[in-house]
Amino acid sequence: MLLREKVKLARRIKTNAFDSQIEDLLEAGLDDLRIVGAIFQVSRDESDKLLGVDPLVDQALITYVACNFGEPDDYDKLKRSYDEQKAQIRCNPKYEV
Repeated sequence: MLLREKVKLARRIKTNAFDSQIEDLLEAGLDDLRIVGAIFQVSRDESDKLLGVDPLVDQALITYVACNFGEPDDYDKLKRSYDEQKAQIRCNPKYEV
């Protein structure tokens, strides 16, 4: 399943109208995790759509999208959650060289 579809399921988005925006946010989330030094292998389908990384990174990306998609009422809570997930990834030796 595409990670985009997992995001839509988690956020209860039923339309395809925002697919491009969600995919852009997922790519931005990957870059944000790489900025803190996380190194990981990304799985993509034949059309280069993101399938995911692993459960920990995927969940962080889902939270990143939730935080940055539209104007969520719980932005502060989502941002703190994403920052915590990012810190866990940054400190995890699994994501180091």
